[in-house]
Amino acid sequence: MKLHNTLTRKVEEFKSLEPGAVRMYTCGPTVYDHIHIGNLAAYVYADIERRVLSASGYEVRQVMNYTDVDDKTIRRSAEHYPDLSPEEALAKLTDNYKQIFLDDITAIGNDVAAITFVSAVASIEGMRALITDLHKDGFAYIADDGVYFSIEKYRASGKKYGQLLKLDASNTSSARINNDEYDKDSVHDFALWKTRKGNEPAWEFELDGQELLGRPGWHIECSVMSVNNLGQPFDIHTGGVDNVFPHHENEIAQSTAGKGDIYAQYFVHNEHLLVDGKKMAKSAQNFFTLQDIRERGYEPMAFRLVVLQSHYRSQSNFSWDILDSATNSLQNLRAWADLRLQSFSSPELATYNQEAGQHILEQAQNDLHIPDALTYVYGAVTKAEELGPDKDSIAELVRDIDALLGLGLGDSEDITADQKELLSQRQKARDNKDFAASDKLRDQLKEQGIGVRDTPHGQVWHRT
Repeated sequence: MKLHNTLTRKVEEFKSLEPGAVRMYTCGPTVYDHIHIGNLAAYVYADIERRVLSASGYEVRQVMNYTDVDDKTIRRSAEHYPDLSPEEALAKLTDNYKQIFLDDITAIGNDVAAITFVSAVASIEGMRALITDLHKDGFAYIADDGVYFSIEKYRASGKKYGQLLKLDASNTSSARINNDEYDKDSVHDFALWKTRKGNEPAWEFELDGQELLGRPGWHIECSVMSVNNLGQPFDIHTGGVDNVFPHHENEIAQSTAGKGDIYAQYFVHNEHLLVDGKKMAKSAQNFFTLQDIRERGYEPMAFRLVVLQSHYRSQSNFSWDILDSATNSLQNLRAWADLRLQSFSSPELATYNQEAGQHILEQAQNDLHIPDALTYVYGAVTKAEELGPDKDSIAELVRDIDALLGLGLGDSEDITADQKELLSQRQKARDNKDFAASDKLRDQLKEQGIGVRDTPHGQVWHRT
């Protein structure tokens, strides 16, 4: 299997740290609102990566975090629940959006049972411990508003700051920055711990004899949640390209300061999903959520197919026309998958499907080239028309595709005995050239959500 590693800027043959096992960390959502579909796309790609690794024979442990304390969650919880204590307001807001997030990624086909979810708030003890170590080793210093990581001291120790991208004098500054939403083009000492301001949620922390009531910075959260659950180094860190700097670069720095050089072996980043050629951002108000998609009458799984039609390292565009096309493609795939429930046999198709399954996996293993894998999926649909359906091989290929791509094509159940009887009656009517009766039975089946087609290979049905 091959993956593009942001650390080396090239596609590499993947080799896990432990034979047959992969430890994988995915940067999860900041749970203060509905996430937009650009972020949802990143979680589809991470889900696909885990699925392909599993299909390649690895036992994958995937950990995903919830950022449930940061500037955004604190600000939004105070706005929504002014009558609650800061801690209660934060918990109420973030618990609500954690569930919404789980519902969203489940609806788009992600296997949430395969993920270990961890919370920043539940991991604060580990953050205090790491900050204490960094301070003791000289990489962190106490300021009037918190504790900061010293990039100068990190570099002076012989470490490289700028492993994921090129940093030079033009984007380097000696300034400190204490918020979680700052200029991503400049290097700053960043906050590891932020002392309490106003009526914010806060946790006790004593460092070097000083009381620092406050809360962690954003970057330290992921370092602790990843390492505490996966060890260091672990195999793969995933996320969107907007996480490369400063977030993932800062994770590397604080996780390797005074320690080994490797935090994660591979960083795998997906490109942006655009709207009208522009990056989606809540600040720009040019984004959609899964709720918007549903309200327009589309189903979430069609959005998954939109995402899969673009390679994860290529920018892609979202539009309602593209979603329309994906909806039609999904319906065609489901009609093909329904053939596994019908009594057809074609040795020629069985041979083709076996080869197609291998090609689909090979394309997925080649740096997750899912669009190329889908070419073989659609080819199998065409071949079934040409060579005639084959129940058993289609069933096997559907299982493989669902395991690899998570499209849920095999979720449909067989039609009822009464519906099968209507199909039998319709076939008899056609054999007797009683086309009026045949059409009447077809309409009756259509009312029950069953479409019928007459092909050179016989009568086939599909759900409408």
